[in-house]
Amino acid sequence: MEYFTAAFNKYADFTGRARRQEFWMFILFYYIFYLVACVIDWLMGTVLLSGIYMLVTFLPYISISARRLHDTGRTGWWQLIALIPLIGFIILTVFFIQESAEDNDYGPSPSPE
Repeated sequence: MEYFTAAFNKYADFTGRARRQEFWMFILFYYIFYLVACVIDWLMGTVLLSGIYMLVTFLPYISISARRLHDTGRTGWWQLIALIPLIGFIILTVFFIQESAEDNDYGPSPSPE
């Protein structure tokens, strides 16, 4: 849960790097909370709560994704490859899964906790 809140603390920070664990823990809680919001919306018969949730989490999701790509030695603009149907999502997921690069243009390697 601390990774999820840490992403909100750095919601507009597109510099630096995000370790693999930090990114995937954020994604895990992101989808858990989204699922809960969808269930509540389904029970209420609206899409209000899930829509608000998506708006609130959009910028933190983009920023932590950019920092994760920086950790693999790529620029955050690689996120745009997801606009290519199916193949873009697969390529981006492979980039997110890759090991962290050593020190690179985006800063020193984040220390493991």
